[in-house]
Amino acid sequence: MNHWLLQSTWVYPALETLHITGIALLLGSLAVFELRLLGAGRALAEPELAWLALPVTLGGFLLAAGSGTLLFAGQAQDMLANPAFRLKMLLLGLVGTNAGLFYLRGGLARVDALAKLQVLLSLLLWLAIIACGRAIAYV
Repeated sequence: MNHWLLQSTWVYPALETLHITGIALLLGSLAVFELRLLGAGRALAEPELAWLALPVTLGGFLLAAGSGTLLFAGQAQDMLANPAFRLKMLLLGLVGTNAGLFYLRGGLARVDALAKLQVLLSLLLWLAIIACGRAIAYV
């Protein structure tokens, strides 16, 4: 698989395009929803916005994760040796843990000060994940 993936004229660039598209869908829809939870766009009802935005967020995540897994498979040894990649994976674990704790605490039914802190942390972690992803090519 490594040879086919890395040597193909179009497969690796296509996977990178899918990965970036997934990230854009994920972060774009999540940012709109999380900014609403932080108080922006109060005219928009949170449940309806969640119904619209969160399936796009999940789809973007699945697209980014699936394409990212294939990109990783093409260069697993190099990726594992790259500190930016390892930090990205750690941050992905933290953002997932943060999301799980948000929903265990009650999700939209309990948007208190701690939930708002978790939402802000989520946005910052996703931005850091993107920065680490870009740094992989330069580290």
